[in-house]
Amino acid sequence: MNNKAVEILEFNKIKDVLKEFALSDLAKEKIDKLEPYMDINVAKRHMRETTEVRAIVNISSSIPIHSLKGITIIQEKLKKGMILSAEELESIGSLLKDVRRLKNFMKTKEQVAPTVSSYGLSLYEMEEVELEIEKSISRGMVDDRASNKLQKIRKKIFILEERIKSKLDNILRNDKYKSYIQDSLVSQRNGRYVIPIKSEHKRNFDGSIHDKSQSGSTVFIEPAEVKKYQDELEGEKFEEEKEVYRILSELTAMVASYERELNINIEGMSYYDFLFAKGRYSKSIDGNEVTFNSQNIIKINSGRHPLLGNNAVPLDFTIGEEYKGLVITGPNTGGKTVALKTVGLLSMMAQSGLHVSAGKNSEFAMLGDILADIGDGQSIEQSLSTFSSHIKNIINILEMADKYTLVILDEVGSGTDPGEGMGIAVAVLEKLYEKGSIICATTHYNEIKDFAKDHKGFINGSMEFDVNTLKPKYKLNIGRPGESNAFLIALRLGMDSKIIERAHEVTYKENKDYGDIIFDKKVLEKDEIEEEKEKHYQQVSNIKSSNKINQKIERQKQSQKPMFEIGDSVFISFMNRTGIICEEENSKGEYGVMVMKKKIKINKKRLSKYISKGELYPEDYDFDIVFKSKKYRKVNKLLNKGKKEGLILEEE
Repeated sequence: MNNKAVEILEFNKIKDVLKEFALSDLAKEKIDKLEPYMDINVAKRHMRETTEVRAIVNISSSIPIHSLKGITIIQEKLKKGMILSAEELESIGSLLKDVRRLKNFMKTKEQVAPTVSSYGLSLYEMEEVELEIEKSISRGMVDDRASNKLQKIRKKIFILEERIKSKLDNILRNDKYKSYIQDSLVSQRNGRYVIPIKSEHKRNFDGSIHDKSQSGSTVFIEPAEVKKYQDELEGEKFEEEKEVYRILSELTAMVASYERELNINIEGMSYYDFLFAKGRYSKSIDGNEVTFNSQNIIKINSGRHPLLGNNAVPLDFTIGEEYKGLVITGPNTGGKTVALKTVGLLSMMAQSGLHVSAGKNSEFAMLGDILADIGDGQSIEQSLSTFSSHIKNIINILEMADKYTLVILDEVGSGTDPGEGMGIAVAVLEKLYEKGSIICATTHYNEIKDFAKDHKGFINGSMEFDVNTLKPKYKLNIGRPGESNAFLIALRLGMDSKIIERAHEVTYKENKDYGDIIFDKKVLEKDEIEEEKEKHYQQVSNIKSSNKINQKIERQKQSQKPMFEIGDSVFISFMNRTGIICEEENSKGEYGVMVMKKKIKINKKRLSKYISKGELYPEDYDFDIVFKSKKYRKVNKLLNKGKKEGLILEEE
């Protein structure tokens, strides 16, 4: 199938959902590779399989499918002659057990699923291998029962370990060593049991040092009393490893001798997993079996887009008998594109052997390809305009289209001058019809409605719109062209009927009376514009309240701001002369003012601003030049440089 159509129709999303019902990675790989079958008999067989497993899923919730986790690695190791681990052998044992259970399960389902249940006959039970693994492997380890020799070795190991622990316990409880021991805790270093001894007593304790703590205050010593037993224990553990390796080797060889049967079981189990994933998916979408034909006929009864579920409005659709081309018109967001995608996606699903979310007796054509142009498809990287992108795609569609093709065109001819776009749309539809393709198209052009009405093999369709509620019904009507609802919508919303009548005259060059049109007296939902107005007025009210509060705060700040700043020139009323503010206001309301090179305190009531400091001095001006003596400034400068000897700064 065309990759672009697979992407546009979202078939990969269907496969992603389908994979959620599979257990094994091998089954998920089969789903990833799933695509429409080109042979009608193959498509029918896979559809029948899906129907049968759906019947089993309807009556059985527990199906013995194995997850096949890690099975691919096991197969690779067997090919290379590598020894399998105990966990891997246990996984094979689990698989063989589920194979046996699955065979028995499928035998009981012969009546509801005769074809699918027969696949179980090809599975091999491999009872000898299953029993040997079950006897030899337990909880991911080689069991003591695997051989008499291993049982004896492990018994010796147990006895030696008990003797060692007993000896160590005696040492820990012995008062002789009480002051030597750092902690009454036995641990292991390099596989040897050791006791933590204080570093200063290591020469007083008979044994071999195997490790020490990071601080060096503790050394870990193997007591001489247990060395003999530990040497013997190491020898036994080595014998244990040899015996375990021998057992794993023999079990691996036994499995390898059934490699062909094992691979068939793995393939059979993964295929059953794949089938039951289809069955569970069918149940989740309330899917149904469909039939196929080679006459390019598509009949969909109450079809729903599977990704929309029960929220989708059922679609009744027929094409291929009396007409091969359908042109759908209707308002934006009215469901035209969803209708096109539903037809294309259900066709792709059915031909891939999946049940579809449609009523019984639905029928689908065997298609060689599905070609689609939906959405603007604009390519930023290639700097193509929306129209250019559409045209490039349509050129490819025209090259590949034939009588085995379903062509889906959304808003054909859009994105350019309406007159030229309409001409291109008509020419493309004519060419596709000439090639024998099944055609499903949507448009806004009235002229194309006339084309579909007059052209043999085409029919108009429309999406229903409820003028009373001003909402689309998402329902397709085949055989009835879509009508422009703009005038009725404007009238429903309260526009003067005279304006509507004039608009109709300008558009259609004819007179029509809109004054007698009466709508159902339904209570309309609250107008969104009214809601926006209320929101707007509330926001304005909030801003006004906020501004009042901010202005009040600003006035309070202004009232708290000092009358004069240091550096301001002020007029002294009782002296009838000016001075410079040299000190800020004190608690008595007095400012320090320099008058005739003298600093005096004057109440602010006797002062008025003459010239602000910003007009007299530059920004960041050093007022010490005005208010301090030369001597003061010199001493202050030396102190700032860090010279303090013999210097005293007296405030002036």
